[in-house]
Amino acid sequence: MLEAKTLVKICGITSVDQALQIAKLGVDAIGVISVKESPRYVSPDKKINIFKNLKKNFPHVKRVSVVKNIPLEFKYINSFKYENVIQLHGDEDISYCKKIRMKLPQIEIWKAFRIKEREDINKIELFSDFIDAVLLDSWNENTYGGSGIRIKPKYLAELKFSRPWLLAGGISIDWLKQILIDIKPDGIDVSSSIESAPGIKDLNKTKRLLNLIKRY
Repeated sequence: MLEAKTLVKICGITSVDQALQIAKLGVDAIGVISVKESPRYVSPDKKINIFKNLKKNFPHVKRVSVVKNIPLEFKYINSFKYENVIQLHGDEDISYCKKIRMKLPQIEIWKAFRIKEREDINKIELFSDFIDAVLLDSWNENTYGGSGIRIKPKYLAELKFSRPWLLAGGISIDWLKQILIDIKPDGIDVSSSIESAPGIKDLNKTKRLLNLIKRY
């Protein structure tokens, strides 16, 4: 699923042009936000257009649809036709993950966990039979993601999961060396730290980020 190198996911893409530009830089995954309260929200039609173009031009790049607490009814489940990863970024429990895994066996399921205290990490392994990857994000009372806030470093020491895991939450160029050398996640999920405005990525910052990852 995730390769030996550090996987790079750029999240919060809002246009076809930026999706293609960033895919061309060599990222591994591109995320589109389907959560309406997010400033990076993309409508279903626009999301489909982004993913169609990615599939055509960069089929190796993972197309990640970020959702939160969506119903498991047919009309919702049947709408996932162009993504190959669903990122659950809400309060989905183990029962929910088991059900969506059964309904979408052909799509990777990544589950985000908002870390407020150590006990939040200890519960993650219980999900391992029903998800393909773990994403650790910071806890914030006002938003489920994209806050730019980092997880407390004391919670990131010597982490091990049976599934590959990605680190999110405030990942910036100045923190990158410590992440890659000391924390060593299987992947990183970057959004706000490389933006000029919500949903608009700064390509120069993105290039610099990728160059630093190659160095370390």
